[in-house]
Amino acid sequence: MTTKHATGDRRSGTIRVLTERERQLLQDHLLRLDPQSRRDRFNGVVEDEFLIKYSAGCFGEGVVVLGYIEDGQVHAAAELHAPQRSADETPEIAFSVERDLRRKGVGSALFKALIDEARKAGYPRLRVTTGAQNDAMRGLARKFGTKLTFRHGELSGSIALDTGRRPVAPAGIAMPFAAGGGMLQAIAGLSLAFWTSVLRLYGLAPTLSEPRRKPH
Repeated sequence: MTTKHATGDRRSGTIRVLTERERQLLQDHLLRLDPQSRRDRFNGVVEDEFLIKYSAGCFGEGVVVLGYIEDGQVHAAAELHAPQRSADETPEIAFSVERDLRRKGVGSALFKALIDEARKAGYPRLRVTTGAQNDAMRGLARKFGTKLTFRHGELSGSIALDTGRRPVAPAGIAMPFAAGGGMLQAIAGLSLAFWTSVLRLYGLAPTLSEPRRKPH
């Protein structure tokens, strides 16, 4: 599915699934994220080396990556990770939006497109996890019907797709999104449970600002 999106400031782009041949575009996008955006996205401090290795692993089996593309560059992305990559066997989602595109409806448009992809894959629910300090992601998650709960230094919740308000678009049909000036944007962190599998895969751990506490 390809979606056109106008930001309301004379900019417009396309949202679509990225292929493995476009891995460099995702890598370049992640490397452009400012320090706070990286912290929000990954729930911790990460260096360039980690982002390069991470982006290389985003096109394996069980992962769908959507990109917001302007002038041949990815400036925002949404990831859908299959259930087998999650500790509780619920598909996990994550978002990253570059600073100059925040509050322009890009995050909401990506969220809607990702829900469509999840429905097409037959997933009944999605897991949303973010750092407690990420107010933008909290607002975006709640906008789409996610009830978040606080536990071990992070917010987590799930969204049921079988009662979604928006139908899945037929494959190959472009659906325009209205410009969303003022819409909440988000850069969601992956859950620490998912991080465990990522770190094992690449052998490179980020320095988390608030290490997760062990359950009592």
